[in-house]
Amino acid sequence: VTLGVFSFLYSIAALVLYLRFHSLYTENVKLPFTDFCVTVCFAFFWLVAAAAWGKGLSDVKAATRPSTLISAMGVCQGGEVVCSAGTTPAMGLANISVVR
Repeated sequence: VTLGVFSFLYSIAALVLYLRFHSLYTENVKLPFTDFCVTVCFAFFWLVAAAAWGKGLSDVKAATRPSTLISAMGVCQGGEVVCSAGTTPAMGLANISVVR
């Protein structure tokens, strides 16, 4: 969320800089390079955040698998108790959130 908010604020500031102070942007050699570096940093942070989100989703899928839940429950380990796995949780929307 923070990365998205900072990206939005930076894009607004860059848009103001491009449109309002175009002559300053074209005359100063450091501004385009700084803009490029900030954009590369945002892209890198987005890539890291997407990878972390994907890893978290993978861990949630593994933890909520019915066979994993049954093996983790002590009550299901008894001899006279029969625990059966239900349906696998639907993760379609979570999968889409990683792609976006």
